[in-house]
Amino acid sequence: MKYDYIIVGAGSAGAILATRLTENPDFSVLLLEAGPDYPDLESLPDEVRIGLSTGADIITKDHNWQFWGNPSPKASPMPVPRGRVIGGSSSINGQVFLRGMPEDYDTWYEMGNNEWSYEKVLPYFRKLETDLDYSGDFHGSDGPIIARRHKRENWIESQVAFYDACKDSGFPDGPDQNHPDVTGVGPTPFNNPNGIRWSTNLGYLTMSRHRLNLTIKANCITQKIIFDGTSACGVEVESQGEKFTVYGNQIILSAGAVASPQLLMLSGIGPSDQLTSLGINVVKDNPGVGGNLRDHPIMSALWSVKKEHIQDPDAPRTQVAARYTATGSEIRNDMKLTLNSFAIADSRVEDRLSESPQSHHADINTPIGVKISVSLQLAESVGQLRLVSSDVNEQPELNFNYYSTDFDLERGREGMRKAVDLGESKHFSNIISQRLQPTDIDLSNDHELDDWILRNATTGQHISGTCKMGPESDELAVVNQFGDVRGTSNLKVIDASIMPDCIRANTNATTMMIAERMIDLI
Repeated sequence: MKYDYIIVGAGSAGAILATRLTENPDFSVLLLEAGPDYPDLESLPDEVRIGLSTGADIITKDHNWQFWGNPSPKASPMPVPRGRVIGGSSSINGQVFLRGMPEDYDTWYEMGNNEWSYEKVLPYFRKLETDLDYSGDFHGSDGPIIARRHKRENWIESQVAFYDACKDSGFPDGPDQNHPDVTGVGPTPFNNPNGIRWSTNLGYLTMSRHRLNLTIKANCITQKIIFDGTSACGVEVESQGEKFTVYGNQIILSAGAVASPQLLMLSGIGPSDQLTSLGINVVKDNPGVGGNLRDHPIMSALWSVKKEHIQDPDAPRTQVAARYTATGSEIRNDMKLTLNSFAIADSRVEDRLSESPQSHHADINTPIGVKISVSLQLAESVGQLRLVSSDVNEQPELNFNYYSTDFDLERGREGMRKAVDLGESKHFSNIISQRLQPTDIDLSNDHELDDWILRNATTGQHISGTCKMGPESDELAVVNQFGDVRGTSNLKVIDASIMPDCIRANTNATTMMIAERMIDLI
């Protein structure tokens, strides 16, 4: 059998593509996923269904690739959670349903991707969501993904303290964090109605599973793309120890910002020096594959709490966040602060790595305090993904290269000092006991703080950009703005890897938007 479309990866983008493509009964679609499938809400295990965990290895170990990455030359390896389950990372993430700034998408436009301005992508943000709190020109009311915010009257004590501390320090009120003109502090939009993680599995595939022109195959590891010359014609897949070749008129990689570039390189598309060194035949030299690795580095100020302060493991752990522009920056809202009311042991690097790197044992039901996370939302620093083996089961090397420029460090230092000041304001006087990190020595001067930042920054779990889209004039662009892989035919990449840069927000909503937008461009 030959399919019209083979989609590799049933995640934030792939599940949407499969659903929208099969709206046309003339299209046959095969959707391949490396992880397990749970066809309805009732069959979901708690770690996927309940919107509490944020992708920590031990929580989602059966649904997580459990990648490891290198934050910086001074830091120890860090876990890089990525979903390995129908719904992909939308099935294990923190459910923050935040859009980038309009300038993010207008910058994509200015880079030569003229179909991706804010004006052109806004309708697709609206199309994919049902916002329970806002309507009007900037919000959707009948989309598959349900968005909501925690009401002010339901904020827990420490979240109220964070909000009040931000307001006292001059942050404006930002009640709708998805409004294009927003800045300041306000409730975070989440896609977890009633505490249920509303993934693309629940939001989209429930609409399409019954269709006879959609075939979903879970627990299938795609080994490589099959080419006829430079034309993609199929994929090689392993299922339950057997290898199969399936054929399609159009192959779409939606395997995410790690696996999509990995599969391209395993199939002969990528930097020729990396490929030849591993004995892989070069189909097309594309030096940009795996480059341009982007993310949001995060570090946290952490405090123990007073005995009388109750930390309920079943209560929301974050409800409010603050966006602001760093001093001297021309990039609006290039920083974000978030309070976590229930910080667990992996908040500290030494705790996270107290065991061997392959056994991550932070207990999500045992708090060690509260923390304010500092996230650099639009970094100058750029990392790289490198292929280290021709075996698909051996993960690529992930070098994030966090805080490698002076401007990034300047913003990081200011952000951490701002977080410490907020946490030690009068509003937290009945909550915090003592600061656990950074220490007074770490904060004593710029040199000490830079060293602490380089050792402690970790992933925001927003890896993107490793197959960036761009015009032909950009030698490092892997795909054009329609997702077509340079130098090939019948092959597209559609997922977070094609973002030219990491947007100033959590990446899940934008990845969904990319899939919805690409359907119309296809």
